[in-house]
Amino acid sequence: MTDSRATQPRIRVMLVDDHALVRAAVAQAIGAPDVEMVGEVATAEEALVVAPRLRPDVLLVDIDLPGMDGVQLVRELAPRLPETRIVMLTVSTSDRYLMDAVRNGAIGYLTKDITPDALLRAVRGAYAGDLAMDQRRAAHLIRRLAEKSRHVPATADDPALASLSDREVEVLRCLADGLTDNEIAGALTISPRTVGTHVSSILHKLGVRNRAEAARRYRDSE
Repeated sequence: MTDSRATQPRIRVMLVDDHALVRAAVAQAIGAPDVEMVGEVATAEEALVVAPRLRPDVLLVDIDLPGMDGVQLVRELAPRLPETRIVMLTVSTSDRYLMDAVRNGAIGYLTKDITPDALLRAVRGAYAGDLAMDQRRAAHLIRRLAEKSRHVPATADDPALASLSDREVEVLRCLADGLTDNEIAGALTISPRTVGTHVSSILHKLGVRNRAEAARRYRDSE
């Protein structure tokens, strides 16, 4: 029987890692009819040049890079590539790196002990907009974001942001942290439909075209 994924558009993946063996292993692990490795670079500085040209669907980024680290790279690239799903692939299990990466635009955090099958599933999930991380990290992330959402920052310097309700600011903050509608609903104990209503209102009040622009507007206000 033919794999139906073979008839779908291929997921274009780029990898940033300074170890050639890791790059080779990842390329082999994600080899599938629906996934294509379109680029590999060893440094963040190279990625800043190559990624905007390739515009991959999924960008896998190591944290411990020579020169600029992976979190700094995400901070630089996420606003320039709003359609690219950025996933950290690292040896670090630090929750601080997890929070920093997600706050700057990553939607996943995987450690390098991941199995090839799990990595391939994570790439496909990230492409679909899901959080690419294990259940423990996802639960920790949602708890941390729910705690932070209760502390609404001052937005007086931006009249449009100041016009948002407290709940809309909470939703916007979760958007800026990379959560999907279902994850925001779980963090704020509301329905996904209610999240969608809030997002529509936020976009209208801020006068922006999409969620990525709204999230960037919020991050710029912090």
